[in-house]
Amino acid sequence: MKSLQRIFAIVVKEVRQLRRDRLTFGMIVGIPVIQLLMFGYAINMDVRHLNAAIADMSGTSASRQLVMDLSETQIINVVKQVSSADELEHLMRQGEISVGIYIPPDFDRRLQQPDRSAMQLLVDGSDTVVQGAAAQLAQVAQQARTSPYNDRPPIMEIRTFYNPERRSPVNTVPGLIGVILTMTMILFTAVAIVRERERGNLELLITTPLKTSELMFAKIIPYVFIGLIQVSLVLLLGHLLFHVPMAGSLLDTYIITLVFIVANLALGLLISTLASTQFQAMQLTFFILLPSILLSGFMFPFAGMPRPAQIIAEALPLTHFIRLIRGVMLRGASLQELSGELLVLGGFIVVLMTLAILRFSKRLD
Repeated sequence: MKSLQRIFAIVVKEVRQLRRDRLTFGMIVGIPVIQLLMFGYAINMDVRHLNAAIADMSGTSASRQLVMDLSETQIINVVKQVSSADELEHLMRQGEISVGIYIPPDFDRRLQQPDRSAMQLLVDGSDTVVQGAAAQLAQVAQQARTSPYNDRPPIMEIRTFYNPERRSPVNTVPGLIGVILTMTMILFTAVAIVRERERGNLELLITTPLKTSELMFAKIIPYVFIGLIQVSLVLLLGHLLFHVPMAGSLLDTYIITLVFIVANLALGLLISTLASTQFQAMQLTFFILLPSILLSGFMFPFAGMPRPAQIIAEALPLTHFIRLIRGVMLRGASLQELSGELLVLGGFIVVLMTLAILRFSKRLD
Protein backbone atom coordinates (compact mmCIF):
# COMPACT_ATOMS: atom_id res chain seq x y z
CA MET A 1 0.00 0.00 0.00
CA LYS A 2 2.76 2.42 0.91
CA SER A 3 4.49 1.49 -2.34
CA LEU A 4 1.40 2.51 -4.30
CA GLN A 5 1.23 5.79 -2.41
CA ARG A 6 4.83 6.57 -3.25
CA ILE A 7 4.25 5.73 -6.93
CA PHE A 8 1.10 7.86 -6.93
CA ALA A 9 3.01 10.79 -5.40
CA ILE A 10 5.59 10.65 -8.18
CA VAL A 11 2.87 10.42 -10.82
CA VAL A 12 1.18 13.52 -9.39
CA LYS A 13 4.52 15.34 -9.39
CA GLU A 14 5.15 14.46 -13.06
CA VAL A 15 1.66 15.58 -14.07
CA ARG A 16 2.12 18.90 -12.29
CA GLN A 17 5.50 19.36 -13.93
CA LEU A 18 4.03 18.69 -17.39
CA ARG A 19 1.22 21.13 -16.65
CA ARG A 20 3.72 23.86 -15.81
CA ASP A 21 5.77 23.03 -18.93
CA ARG A 22 3.51 24.70 -21.47
CA LEU A 23 5.76 23.92 -24.43
CA THR A 24 5.76 20.18 -23.76
CA PHE A 25 2.01 20.19 -23.18
CA GLY A 26 1.56 22.07 -26.45
CA MET A 27 3.62 19.45 -28.27
CA ILE A 28 1.52 16.65 -26.78
CA VAL A 29 -1.56 18.15 -28.37
CA GLY A 30 -0.02 19.97 -31.32
CA ILE A 31 2.04 17.24 -32.97
CA PRO A 32 -0.79 14.73 -33.57
CA VAL A 33 -3.16 17.52 -34.66
CA ILE A 34 -0.65 18.95 -37.12
CA GLN A 35 0.22 15.53 -38.53
CA LEU A 36 -3.46 14.71 -39.00
CA LEU A 37 -4.13 18.00 -40.77
CA MET A 38 -1.07 17.73 -43.00
CA PHE A 39 -1.66 14.14 -44.05
CA GLY A 40 -5.39 14.64 -44.34
CA TYR A 41 -5.48 17.92 -46.26
CA ALA A 42 -2.05 19.06 -47.39
CA ILE A 43 -0.57 15.78 -48.57
CA ASN A 44 -2.09 14.84 -51.90
CA MET A 45 -0.47 12.26 -54.15
CA ASP A 46 -2.70 13.25 -57.07
CA VAL A 47 -0.74 15.71 -59.18
CA ARG A 48 -2.79 18.83 -59.85
CA HIS A 49 -2.23 22.39 -61.06
CA LEU A 50 1.27 21.99 -62.48
CA ASN A 51 2.50 25.22 -64.03
CA ALA A 52 2.55 24.80 -67.82
CA ALA A 53 3.32 26.88 -70.88
CA ILE A 54 1.94 26.44 -74.40
CA ALA A 55 3.69 27.03 -77.71
CA ASP A 56 0.81 26.69 -80.18
CA MET A 57 2.42 27.23 -83.57
CA SER A 58 -0.65 25.92 -85.36
CA GLY A 59 -3.34 28.21 -84.01
CA THR A 60 -6.14 26.14 -85.48
CA SER A 61 -9.43 25.21 -83.91
CA ALA A 62 -8.15 21.66 -83.41
CA SER A 63 -5.07 22.81 -81.48
CA ARG A 64 -7.08 25.23 -79.35
CA GLN A 65 -9.58 22.50 -78.55
CA LEU A 66 -6.79 20.18 -77.50
CA VAL A 67 -5.33 22.82 -75.17
CA MET A 68 -8.77 23.27 -73.62
CA ASP A 69 -9.12 19.51 -73.12
CA LEU A 70 -5.74 19.34 -71.39
CA SER A 71 -6.55 22.33 -69.16
CA GLU A 72 -9.86 20.84 -68.10
CA THR A 73 -8.06 17.90 -66.51
CA GLN A 74 -6.77 20.30 -63.80
CA ILE A 75 -3.44 18.51 -64.04
CA ILE A 76 -1.92 21.66 -65.52
CA ASN A 77 -2.44 25.38 -65.17
CA VAL A 78 -1.46 27.23 -68.32
CA VAL A 79 0.49 30.25 -67.04
CA LYS A 80 2.16 31.40 -70.25
CA GLN A 81 1.83 31.36 -74.01
CA VAL A 82 5.17 31.37 -75.85
CA SER A 83 6.27 31.23 -79.47
CA SER A 84 8.93 28.51 -79.58
CA ALA A 85 10.16 25.28 -78.02
CA ASP A 86 13.34 27.07 -76.93
CA GLU A 87 11.27 29.40 -74.75
CA LEU A 88 9.58 26.40 -73.17
CA GLU A 89 12.96 24.90 -72.30
CA HIS A 90 14.17 28.22 -70.88
CA LEU A 91 11.12 28.54 -68.61
CA MET A 92 11.58 24.95 -67.48
CA ARG A 93 15.24 25.47 -66.65
CA GLN A 94 14.30 28.51 -64.55
CA GLY A 95 11.74 26.43 -62.68
CA GLU A 96 8.79 28.59 -63.76
CA ILE A 97 7.01 25.67 -65.40
CA SER A 98 6.97 21.92 -64.98
CA VAL A 99 5.31 21.08 -68.28
CA GLY A 100 5.64 22.54 -71.75
CA ILE A 101 3.29 21.75 -74.66
CA TYR A 102 4.62 22.31 -78.17
CA ILE A 103 2.13 22.17 -81.06
CA PRO A 104 3.87 22.43 -84.46
CA PRO A 105 2.53 24.51 -87.39
CA ASP A 106 1.42 21.39 -89.30
CA PHE A 107 -0.51 19.95 -86.35
CA ASP A 108 -3.70 19.25 -88.35
CA ARG A 109 -1.79 17.43 -91.06
CA ARG A 110 0.13 15.37 -88.52
CA LEU A 111 -3.15 14.19 -87.02
CA GLN A 112 -3.90 12.52 -90.35
CA GLN A 113 -0.54 10.69 -90.38
CA PRO A 114 -0.59 7.68 -88.03
CA ASP A 115 3.15 7.09 -88.37
CA ARG A 116 4.28 10.27 -86.58
CA SER A 117 3.50 12.25 -83.44
CA ALA A 118 1.40 15.35 -83.81
CA MET A 119 2.83 17.32 -80.85
CA GLN A 120 5.39 17.25 -78.04
CA LEU A 121 5.05 17.30 -74.28
CA LEU A 122 8.14 18.65 -72.51
CA VAL A 123 8.41 17.40 -68.92
CA ASP A 124 10.66 18.48 -66.06
CA GLY A 125 12.20 15.17 -65.01
CA SER A 126 13.95 16.68 -61.97
CA ASP A 127 10.70 15.91 -60.14
CA THR A 128 9.64 12.29 -60.66
CA VAL A 129 6.07 13.12 -59.64
CA VAL A 130 5.75 15.37 -62.69
CA GLN A 131 6.81 12.51 -64.92
CA GLY A 132 3.88 10.49 -63.67
CA ALA A 133 1.49 13.26 -64.69
CA ALA A 134 2.86 13.22 -68.25
CA ALA A 135 1.31 9.82 -68.92
CA GLN A 136 -2.11 11.12 -67.83
CA LEU A 137 -1.82 14.11 -70.17
CA ALA A 138 -0.78 11.85 -73.05
CA GLN A 139 -3.85 9.71 -72.47
CA VAL A 140 -6.10 12.76 -72.47
CA ALA A 141 -4.57 13.95 -75.75
CA GLN A 142 -5.11 10.52 -77.28
CA GLN A 143 -8.78 10.52 -76.33
CA ALA A 144 -9.38 14.19 -77.15
CA ARG A 145 -12.16 15.23 -79.44
CA THR A 146 -9.58 16.63 -81.86
CA SER A 147 -8.39 13.14 -82.78
CA PRO A 148 -10.78 10.52 -84.16
CA TYR A 149 -7.84 8.16 -84.51
CA ASN A 150 -7.81 6.69 -81.03
CA ASP A 151 -6.39 3.42 -82.30
CA ARG A 152 -3.36 5.10 -83.86
CA PRO A 153 0.04 5.48 -82.13
CA PRO A 154 0.20 8.23 -79.48
CA ILE A 155 -0.30 11.69 -80.95
CA MET A 156 1.81 13.21 -78.16
CA GLU A 157 5.55 12.59 -77.94
CA ILE A 158 6.87 12.93 -74.39
CA ARG A 159 10.32 14.48 -73.99
CA THR A 160 11.66 14.16 -70.46
CA PHE A 161 14.39 16.62 -69.49
CA TYR A 162 17.03 16.33 -66.74
CA ASN A 163 16.17 12.77 -65.67
CA PRO A 164 14.99 10.79 -68.70
CA GLU A 165 15.76 7.47 -67.01
CA ARG A 166 13.40 8.33 -64.16
CA ARG A 167 15.93 7.29 -61.52
CA SER A 168 14.68 8.14 -58.04
CA PRO A 169 18.12 8.95 -56.54
CA VAL A 170 18.58 11.74 -59.08
CA ASN A 171 15.51 13.40 -57.63
CA THR A 172 16.03 12.39 -54.00
CA VAL A 173 19.70 13.11 -53.31
CA PRO A 174 19.63 16.89 -53.99
CA GLY A 175 16.56 17.26 -51.79
CA LEU A 176 18.14 15.07 -49.13
CA ILE A 177 20.94 17.61 -48.78
CA GLY A 178 18.34 20.12 -47.62
CA VAL A 179 16.67 17.66 -45.23
CA ILE A 180 19.98 16.72 -43.60
CA LEU A 181 21.05 20.34 -43.20
CA THR A 182 17.66 21.32 -41.80
CA MET A 183 17.79 18.58 -39.19
CA THR A 184 21.41 19.00 -38.09
CA MET A 185 21.93 22.75 -38.40
CA ILE A 186 18.75 23.73 -36.56
CA LEU A 187 19.29 21.12 -33.86
CA PHE A 188 22.94 22.05 -33.25
CA THR A 189 22.26 25.73 -32.77
CA ALA A 190 18.88 25.29 -31.09
CA VAL A 191 20.62 23.82 -28.06
CA ALA A 192 23.66 26.12 -28.20
CA ILE A 193 22.45 28.98 -25.98
CA VAL A 194 20.31 26.66 -23.86
CA ARG A 195 23.31 24.44 -23.15
CA GLU A 196 25.35 27.44 -22.05
CA ARG A 197 22.56 28.44 -19.67
CA GLU A 198 22.10 24.93 -18.22
CA ARG A 199 25.83 24.45 -17.66
CA GLY A 200 26.27 27.87 -16.08
CA ASN A 201 28.63 29.09 -18.80
CA LEU A 202 26.60 32.24 -19.29
CA GLU A 203 28.22 33.56 -16.11
CA LEU A 204 31.50 33.74 -18.00
CA LEU A 205 29.89 35.33 -21.05
CA ILE A 206 28.30 38.04 -18.89
CA THR A 207 31.71 39.28 -17.82
CA THR A 208 33.03 39.51 -21.39
CA PRO A 209 32.81 42.59 -23.64
CA LEU A 210 31.00 40.53 -26.29
CA LYS A 211 27.97 42.15 -27.87
CA THR A 212 24.84 40.08 -28.44
CA SER A 213 25.31 40.10 -32.20
CA GLU A 214 28.95 39.06 -31.84
CA LEU A 215 28.00 36.15 -29.61
CA MET A 216 25.33 35.00 -32.07
CA PHE A 217 27.65 35.06 -35.07
CA ALA A 218 30.41 33.36 -33.07
CA LYS A 219 27.98 30.59 -32.21
CA ILE A 220 27.06 29.79 -35.81
CA ILE A 221 30.44 30.09 -37.56
CA PRO A 222 31.77 26.64 -36.51
CA TYR A 223 28.55 24.99 -37.66
CA VAL A 224 28.84 26.62 -41.08
CA PHE A 225 31.95 24.56 -41.73
CA ILE A 226 30.27 21.44 -40.34
CA GLY A 227 27.39 21.98 -42.76
CA LEU A 228 29.75 22.39 -45.71
CA ILE A 229 31.47 19.13 -44.76
CA GLN A 230 28.10 17.36 -44.69
CA VAL A 231 27.19 18.75 -48.11
CA SER A 232 30.51 17.66 -49.59
CA LEU A 233 30.02 14.16 -48.21
CA VAL A 234 26.50 13.84 -49.63
CA LEU A 235 27.57 15.19 -53.03
CA LEU A 236 30.53 12.80 -53.19
CA LEU A 237 28.55 9.72 -52.17
CA GLY A 238 25.65 10.72 -54.39
CA HIS A 239 27.98 10.89 -57.38
CA LEU A 240 29.95 7.72 -56.60
CA LEU A 241 27.09 5.48 -55.48
CA PHE A 242 24.04 6.79 -57.34
CA HIS A 243 25.63 8.68 -60.26
CA VAL A 244 23.69 11.86 -59.52
CA PRO A 245 24.66 14.40 -62.21
CA MET A 246 25.92 17.93 -61.67
CA ALA A 247 24.43 19.80 -64.61
CA GLY A 248 25.18 23.24 -63.18
CA SER A 249 28.13 24.90 -61.51
CA LEU A 250 29.62 23.26 -58.42
CA LEU A 251 30.45 26.75 -57.12
CA ASP A 252 26.81 27.79 -57.48
CA THR A 253 25.79 24.67 -55.55
CA TYR A 254 28.05 25.61 -52.65
CA ILE A 255 26.87 29.22 -52.70
CA ILE A 256 23.18 28.34 -52.36
CA THR A 257 24.03 25.69 -49.79
CA LEU A 258 26.02 28.21 -47.74
CA VAL A 259 23.09 30.63 -47.73
CA PHE A 260 20.73 27.82 -46.71
CA ILE A 261 23.06 26.71 -43.91
CA VAL A 262 23.17 30.22 -42.46
CA ALA A 263 19.37 30.51 -42.70
CA ASN A 264 18.93 27.27 -40.74
CA LEU A 265 21.50 28.30 -38.16
CA ALA A 266 19.68 31.59 -37.66
CA LEU A 267 16.43 29.67 -37.17
CA GLY A 268 18.16 27.42 -34.65
CA LEU A 269 19.41 30.43 -32.71
CA LEU A 270 15.92 31.85 -32.58
CA ILE A 271 14.66 28.54 -31.20
CA SER A 272 17.40 28.60 -28.55
CA THR A 273 16.05 31.93 -27.31
CA LEU A 274 12.55 30.47 -27.03
CA ALA A 275 13.41 27.21 -25.25
CA SER A 276 14.31 26.91 -21.58
CA THR A 277 15.86 23.43 -21.75
CA GLN A 278 17.67 21.33 -24.34
CA PHE A 279 14.68 18.98 -24.42
CA GLN A 280 12.39 21.87 -25.36
CA ALA A 281 14.88 22.95 -28.03
CA MET A 282 14.78 19.47 -29.56
CA GLN A 283 10.97 19.47 -29.42
CA LEU A 284 10.80 22.75 -31.32
CA THR A 285 13.31 21.46 -33.86
CA PHE A 286 11.12 18.44 -34.55
CA PHE A 287 8.10 20.73 -34.72
CA ILE A 288 9.74 22.58 -37.64
CA LEU A 289 11.42 19.58 -39.27
CA LEU A 290 8.22 17.59 -39.85
CA PRO A 291 6.35 20.27 -41.84
CA SER A 292 9.56 21.07 -43.72
CA ILE A 293 9.88 17.50 -45.00
CA LEU A 294 6.20 17.07 -45.82
CA LEU A 295 5.37 20.47 -47.32
CA SER A 296 8.56 21.53 -49.09
CA GLY A 297 8.05 19.38 -52.18
CA PHE A 298 10.73 16.89 -51.13
CA MET A 299 8.31 13.97 -50.70
CA PHE A 300 4.98 15.14 -52.08
CA PRO A 301 4.03 17.32 -55.05
CA PHE A 302 3.94 20.97 -54.03
CA ALA A 303 1.46 21.83 -56.79
CA GLY A 304 -1.07 19.33 -55.44
CA MET A 305 -1.31 20.94 -52.01
CA PRO A 306 -4.16 23.29 -51.10
CA ARG A 307 -3.35 26.97 -51.04
CA PRO A 308 -3.11 27.31 -47.21
CA ALA A 309 -0.51 24.52 -47.11
CA GLN A 310 1.46 26.20 -49.90
CA ILE A 311 1.49 29.45 -47.94
CA ILE A 312 2.93 27.65 -44.91
CA ALA A 313 5.48 25.92 -47.13
CA GLU A 314 6.64 29.26 -48.55
CA ALA A 315 7.58 30.28 -45.00
CA LEU A 316 9.97 27.32 -44.68
CA PRO A 317 13.58 27.71 -45.89
CA LEU A 318 13.68 24.10 -47.15
CA THR A 319 10.99 24.80 -49.76
CA HIS A 320 13.14 27.42 -51.46
CA PHE A 321 16.33 25.38 -51.13
CA ILE A 322 14.68 22.39 -52.84
CA ARG A 323 13.89 24.60 -55.83
CA LEU A 324 17.40 26.03 -55.87
CA ILE A 325 19.37 22.81 -55.51
CA ARG A 326 17.33 20.92 -58.11
CA GLY A 327 17.54 23.89 -60.42
CA VAL A 328 21.33 24.06 -60.27
CA MET A 329 22.25 20.37 -59.96
CA LEU A 330 19.68 18.83 -62.28
CA ARG A 331 18.50 21.56 -64.66
CA GLY A 332 21.80 23.44 -64.95
CA ALA A 333 20.23 26.78 -64.05
CA SER A 334 22.43 29.71 -63.06
CA LEU A 335 22.14 31.80 -59.90
CA GLN A 336 20.86 34.67 -62.00
CA GLU A 337 17.97 32.55 -63.25
CA LEU A 338 17.16 31.50 -59.67
CA SER A 339 17.87 34.85 -58.04
CA GLY A 340 14.33 35.19 -56.68
CA GLU A 341 14.57 32.07 -54.52
CA LEU A 342 18.07 33.05 -53.37
CA LEU A 343 16.83 36.48 -52.27
CA VAL A 344 14.07 34.80 -50.25
CA LEU A 345 16.65 32.75 -48.34
CA GLY A 346 18.67 35.92 -47.76
CA GLY A 347 15.54 37.53 -46.36
CA PHE A 348 15.11 34.59 -43.99
CA ILE A 349 18.63 35.18 -42.64
CA VAL A 350 18.03 38.89 -41.98
CA VAL A 351 14.67 38.38 -40.29
CA LEU A 352 15.63 35.36 -38.19
CA MET A 353 18.96 36.78 -37.03
CA THR A 354 17.29 40.06 -36.11
CA LEU A 355 14.64 38.30 -34.06
CA ALA A 356 17.22 36.07 -32.37
CA ILE A 357 19.40 39.02 -31.41
CA LEU A 358 16.43 41.00 -30.09
CA ARG A 359 15.23 38.08 -27.97
CA PHE A 360 18.61 37.10 -26.59
CA SER A 361 19.78 38.56 -23.30
CA LYS A 362 23.09 37.79 -21.59
CA ARG A 363 21.64 36.94 -18.22
CA LEU A 364 21.24 33.74 -16.24
CA ASP A 365 17.44 33.71 -16.18
